[in-house]
Amino acid sequence: MKQNFVLFTDTDTDITPTVAQEYGYNLIAMPYTVDGKDVFPYRDFKEFECHAFYDSLRNGVMPTTSALNAKAYKEYFEPFFREGKDILYVHFSRAMSGSFAQMDIAVKELQAVYPDRKFYAIDTKGITICSYNIVREVGDMYLQGKSAEEIVAWSKNEIDKFPTYFFVNDLKFFKRSGRVKAMAAIMGNLLGIRPILCMDSDGLMGPQGKARGLKGALDKVMEIIDELQEDITKHRIIIGHTDDLKTAQMLRERIEAKYGSGLQIEMVVVNPTAGSHCGPDGVGVCFHGKHR
Repeated sequence: MKQNFVLFTDTDTDITPTVAQEYGYNLIAMPYTVDGKDVFPYRDFKEFECHAFYDSLRNGVMPTTSALNAKAYKEYFEPFFREGKDILYVHFSRAMSGSFAQMDIAVKELQAVYPDRKFYAIDTKGITICSYNIVREVGDMYLQGKSAEEIVAWSKNEIDKFPTYFFVNDLKFFKRSGRVKAMAAIMGNLLGIRPILCMDSDGLMGPQGKARGLKGALDKVMEIIDELQEDITKHRIIIGHTDDLKTAQMLRERIEAKYGSGLQIEMVVVNPTAGSHCGPDGVGVCFHGKHR
């Protein structure tokens, strides 16, 4: 039976148009602003030039981000409601953005015009690689012919089973954005201590221990994976980086040495909108675990 709903996700989930096309995802561009100009990923450019973007941050550029308004969401969703299609939107953490209050307004207004249409939302309670892993899982189920209700039911049990841990070389971007407490950011910069951060079950970033230097950070992340992993060989492992492929590859080699070379590991570049908050030279991992 042909499914009567379409998939949506957003660029804050690290998905690219190529991967979106594999599943039939419609892609919402989440903007960032540089020198007063709004940039919409994959609308204003076809490919994300990772090194150029993160190098500009290393050289002093400090992008900002902003929420979409209700009008923008209506422009994305209404054509499908008009065609008689329902929508399933797999999005980054609601707790991290006021954008979703605007989305709620848009959906309410649209459903007043199209009362027979259904709108399903799956909050990944994450961003970047955490969301990407879940977007991939949902896409697999969509291609298998699962209904929107079946996918939403799956998400209620599984969303919290995608622990995500990461660290960066310079915490000033997190400090500026309020994603990490100011004192933690200062300590990291002055003492060479790298806080290990995670996406918690509320969909927010929080500290999860700390380590000294790169080796210490990699050791700590491996300890966390070993403690939390569940069926790690049966699920994707997503390693993301903000223009630090060398460290990302080091983490990959450690994971493969521990759990075998036949793992479903995928390396991705963190999208520029989220990257505006975490800055360059960061590395993280998302895997299937017992809990976050």
